[in-house]
Amino acid sequence: MEALKYKTKKAQIYFRLGNIYYDAGDLSRAEYAYKRAIEEDPRHALAHHNLGVVYRKRGKIGLSVKMLKKARRLELLHPRKVELSPEQRKAVLRMGLYTGLAALLLIVAVFAIVYLLSVFLR
Repeated sequence: MEALKYKTKKAQIYFRLGNIYYDAGDLSRAEYAYKRAIEEDPRHALAHHNLGVVYRKRGKIGLSVKMLKKARRLELLHPRKVELSPEQRKAVLRMGLYTGLAALLLIVAVFAIVYLLSVFLR
């Protein structure tokens, strides 16, 4: 709660607070926290999902289905950014380099074959 005073990343703070309340079994406070997270960031797919889970536990099946569907739709429209470790970044760059070289060699080979065929078929 103290972190909310600084007004940074409020949606994430409310979301995590909702998780804490949910884990403690306080579903009404969890519901409130997830709703506040959604107010702060309407595209917070995980907050929608967790609110749907809370609704299901509280017997609000219609609202649960609505929130879970919205969470899936948001996840498709606005996928989460994935942070890669330095080792993963190096591996991706290496793979891209090898793939680029393979494509370049393939293009050179095709042009060489086309050139040789045009020379021999004259």
